[in-house]
Amino acid sequence: MRKKPQVRTAAATAAAPAAIVRKLTLEQKARLLSGASFWTTAEAPGVPSVFLADGPHGVRRLAPDVGDIEGAVPATCFPPAVALGSTFDVDLVRRVGEAVADEAQRRGVDVVLGPGINIKRSPLCGRNFEYVAEDPLLAGEIGAALVTGIQGNGVATSLKHFAANNQETERMRVSADIDERTLREIYLRGFQRVVTRAQPATLMSSYNRINGTHTGEDRRITTDILRGEWGFEGLVLSDWGAVHDRIAGIRAGLDLEMPAAGEGRVKEIVAAVRSGALDLADVDRSATRVVTLALAAQAARGEAPPLAERGHDPEAWHDTAHHDLAREAASRAVVLLKNDDGLLPLAPQTRLAVIGELARTPRYQGAGSSQIVPTRLDDALAAIKDSASDVVFAPGYELDGTRAVTGGVTGSGGETGAPRRGPVGKLWKRSEAAARAAEVLAAEAVATARDAGVVLFFAGLPQSAEAEGRDRTDIELPAAQLDLLDRVLEANPRVVVVLSNGSVVRLSGFADRVPAIVEGWLLGQAGGGALADVLFGRVNPSGRLAETVPLRIEDTPAWPSFPGTGLHVTYGEGIYVGYRWYDARDLGVQFPFGHGLSYTTFAYSGLGVSTGSTRGKGSADGKGVTDGGDLVVRVTVTNTGGVEGREVVQCYVSLPGSAVPRAPRALAAFAVVDLTPGESREVELTVARDDLAYWDVRADRWRVEGGTYRVEVGASSRDLRATAEVEVPADGFVAPLDADSSLGEAMAHPVIGPTVTGMLKGAGLSADVMVMTRAMPLGRLAYQPGSGVTHQQVQQLLDVANGTGSLANRATGRLLTLAGRLRKHR
Repeated sequence: MRKKPQVRTAAATAAAPAAIVRKLTLEQKARLLSGASFWTTAEAPGVPSVFLADGPHGVRRLAPDVGDIEGAVPATCFPPAVALGSTFDVDLVRRVGEAVADEAQRRGVDVVLGPGINIKRSPLCGRNFEYVAEDPLLAGEIGAALVTGIQGNGVATSLKHFAANNQETERMRVSADIDERTLREIYLRGFQRVVTRAQPATLMSSYNRINGTHTGEDRRITTDILRGEWGFEGLVLSDWGAVHDRIAGIRAGLDLEMPAAGEGRVKEIVAAVRSGALDLADVDRSATRVVTLALAAQAARGEAPPLAERGHDPEAWHDTAHHDLAREAASRAVVLLKNDDGLLPLAPQTRLAVIGELARTPRYQGAGSSQIVPTRLDDALAAIKDSASDVVFAPGYELDGTRAVTGGVTGSGGETGAPRRGPVGKLWKRSEAAARAAEVLAAEAVATARDAGVVLFFAGLPQSAEAEGRDRTDIELPAAQLDLLDRVLEANPRVVVVLSNGSVVRLSGFADRVPAIVEGWLLGQAGGGALADVLFGRVNPSGRLAETVPLRIEDTPAWPSFPGTGLHVTYGEGIYVGYRWYDARDLGVQFPFGHGLSYTTFAYSGLGVSTGSTRGKGSADGKGVTDGGDLVVRVTVTNTGGVEGREVVQCYVSLPGSAVPRAPRALAAFAVVDLTPGESREVELTVARDDLAYWDVRADRWRVEGGTYRVEVGASSRDLRATAEVEVPADGFVAPLDADSSLGEAMAHPVIGPTVTGMLKGAGLSADVMVMTRAMPLGRLAYQPGSGVTHQQVQQLLDVANGTGSLANRATGRLLTLAGRLRKHR
């Protein structure tokens, strides 16, 4: 693989772009702020065009003015983000990124539009297959690995969709209404991690609004937080067609509008500058960022022949090494959910019945703008036949590309069984002839299963159920597949269910009746071979769930509000997303976050936690975490089984008795470790002090609360093998007090706290009066009848607390008088 120069950041290349922009006319500058075509940016004197391409898990190279998948140049279809997230393997994901960059260079692509790291707020989001996890730390780590891999090989990335793009319903208009703490801790945290660790060259704003404002017009999000707090140095571009008010967007920091908006947009920008509605400095700033990207892309381009000379022959684009890497990544993404009595791995001589058209006709990626034309496509059935000596197959149901077809009524949304409304609100009934043919298929499948040693039952969602632009209405597998599974189980109980889906499905209808379940996600072009590798034990499964599998959709955090009404969706669950929700409410789940079995077993011992050295990661604006050090967690993991295997060691942290609401535990670090039978190894995990912080809404900053933290290490969020405690000092930052601060907050203040606390305790107040008094705002003291406390005296107390005055004896004396009167009154 050829190594190209790493994509340079704006800070390293700003001088030359700024000089170029100064020489351009206003019209030329304005033209740079919109695309020249569907996939290219505009040119100007000294400024080359940049080619952008969709496909976060591959390269979707199209002609400049073609937006549809038809005609795309073939490329390796790596596993989508839903699968990469389940690997928990940042090194593997980085290698995938390097391969994507290599193929992008050979296809003349300068910017790969991805990765997508939006949080999986609800399993109903139709685009969840493009996203990594329900947890911001995992999403951020996997996202940063992809960015590092792609940009380290000379191709720019576009981190997306910024931000709170957690549904497809009314995605261009809906307002995600989120409180500040939830926004910061859940929906921005992953983006913050990728930006600060990997510096993506570009970032893509989302279609939706946040608290009523379109993201591309929200200066607080796009400039103040992204650039001011996180130090983002790159370019912000719109999602395709996402611009609502272009002038407001430029002022907010939305640099580039995609796709081409035409000369009308150029005239609009020019007129706004000449009328004074838009500052020329804002245009220059965004134009400089566009030029910076263009020059960096030009410098990073390789010596590959022009695209036109390569033609569109799939064989000309095929890369065997990349296909092998796709197979490795897919096999590491497979999650073994259940394996009673060691039914898996399969012996090659086992008589196998493979049931389900999805085994022969794989569903390997989701629908929409991320679709890749693969260089080749492996199917599981062929790979299984290559691995075993006695295999029989029955399709059981038909696939027509959008529907899983068996008996009964099929909705256009893809499910069968009970009628339902499809995307166009249309119901249709199959002909009797088709129903009879479907019954023949089902009967053949049951007969095939009856004499098998093991049945491999392939089930999954049709393509239309998971697609950009629309959400799911339920988490059910097609009813006809479930009906067929029931019949197969009656004929032969030794069934392994192999799933194909881009987000979780309900398994509670059959999970207790089948001995083994394999979550196969959408695995890319090499997924068929990867599944066979796992089923036959050539690869010991190590995938872990990056999203909780609930017992039913009604248990999910966003169920009461998803997808909202009146173009607003309320994020009422707050910080309790995914496993945080289920753990806080002690709800049962089918399979927890982080779960995944192996063909071997692992033991944990010797957990120890220490505090590392201070890293001093505070930011210039005072909103960073500055005091204390990271936590260093060490635990010994032993392979106690009979085969080599990989364990995903997960570390969760909590603070019992916290002053603010918190989840019972939150993922704070993870690592993979490969062990031979009997081998032990000490695994070291670093929990960054920054990741212990919560967003203090009153102080408007991150804050680490001091106290005794619980550190839990194990194999999932509900399979915790070792626990330790560690004292963590609080930040040195002291929140300022004001007239609305309570007496209780004054009591906790390091400067005036001892005086105020001693005063109240010395007054001998009853417990009830103490509770009432602690809750009283300081400013209200001046209004208490007979207190004798003046506004001036309250201000003197505040001045002392905030370092602007000296302690006033008269003020504290009046407080003592008030406390005494309260005691007498009660």
